[in-house]
Amino acid sequence: MRYRRAYHAGATYFFTVNLADRSLRLLVDHIDALRDAVRHVRRDHPFKIIAWVVLPDHLHALWQLPDGDADFSTRWALIKANFSRRVPTGERIRDSRRQKGERGIWQRRFWEHLIRDDRDLQIHVDYIHFNPVKHGHARRVIDWEYSTFHHYVRLGWVTADWGCDDGFDGDFGER
Repeated sequence: MRYRRAYHAGATYFFTVNLADRSLRLLVDHIDALRDAVRHVRRDHPFKIIAWVVLPDHLHALWQLPDGDADFSTRWALIKANFSRRVPTGERIRDSRRQKGERGIWQRRFWEHLIRDDRDLQIHVDYIHFNPVKHGHARRVIDWEYSTFHHYVRLGWVTADWGCDDGFDGDFGER
């Protein structure tokens, strides 16, 4: 069965991209390599980054593609390949990947969602920015450094305490 993606030129997409081995921390341990890979790809294949968060084992991104361009798959393939060339070898590689000359860093596929309207966009921006808290990597959104949330704060679009509930102490018991 062939997976079919929805390609719409100039559209905005939400993506989830995972490492093959979700127990690794490659993305944050090699954040500069990931940033360089994205910069390199954007030079030849531009896209606008609306929001992004990098966690140890996966990332979420919101991109707007240029008018007349719907090729997000090539961009992700290039980012993954570029990053893979920049990090040391040593990951476990399955025989099927080895036979194709692939590294074992990334899951082969990624998940995409076509953004439908402003509300959908806001929901996904919020999801991206809150994700480190959801996964227990940070207590507050502002505490996670690998996120466009900091850019949003600098622009005054959100306050540094966005997503915080000062009354919550992490205990789900009775109050």
